[in-house]
Amino acid sequence: MSAKAAIDDLVALMAALRTPGTGCPWDLEQDFRTIAPYTIEEAYEVADAIERNNLAELKDELGDLLFQTVFHARMAEEQGAFSFEDVAHAITEKMKSRHPHVFGDAAARNAAEQTLQWEAQKADERAARGKTGLLDDVPAALPGLTRAVKLQKRAARIGFDWKNPRDVLDKIAEETEELVEVIDSGDPDRIEDEFGDLLFVIANLSRHLNVDPEAALRRANQKFSRRFRHIEKRLSETGRLGAASLEEMEALWVEAKAMEREKPFQRRPRI
Repeated sequence: MSAKAAIDDLVALMAALRTPGTGCPWDLEQDFRTIAPYTIEEAYEVADAIERNNLAELKDELGDLLFQTVFHARMAEEQGAFSFEDVAHAITEKMKSRHPHVFGDAAARNAAEQTLQWEAQKADERAARGKTGLLDDVPAALPGLTRAVKLQKRAARIGFDWKNPRDVLDKIAEETEELVEVIDSGDPDRIEDEFGDLLFVIANLSRHLNVDPEAALRRANQKFSRRFRHIEKRLSETGRLGAASLEEMEALWVEAKAMEREKPFQRRPRI
């Protein structure tokens, strides 16, 4: 089956699901707001399949994500706003305009130069939409750490940035001291405010270290889960699960860390 035929089948399927009287009652009840959380969830599941180097699951998850695009496009078409074909055409034209070194006469000698051209093109597009502020179109719905990095990157374009990671580490120490002070106050609003400041600076450190904070946190979550499963396993073997002291569990945590250190370090596979 050709790519066009496969897409046509998917678009037709979505139309059938949304046809009043004969379609699916659940699909017919949905709107953009109710579907948006599923779209976000599917994007994360794509990222998870990539993280686990599982190409079979990646195929399925990309299909689920594509279905979300078709779903939103169908609802928009029912309102006379745009169709899936309009979505595909718009992204094709946008990518052509952002790659003049491929589809035009411009030249990009390397990836860094290409990135500069890309950002300049995006700035022109923002201006055309009346968004002249550097931060105007950074989506508010992005995950917090990801949005923090994007805001910081935009601000850095005009020099509002620390010069090196050590300066950021000094700021982290400062924000940590401020958080300690407000913890003693017991004021939940001030605690949340200062904790947010600390997270924001940590996101900035990730940018200076060229580390994706969301990926780093996912990795830390996986590490915690792996070591905690070791604790559960060991305590289950001795009948101490649920009865062990913090000291016993800490000892098993250290044991799990030691076992990991005995294995040669392996970088995560890339797909």
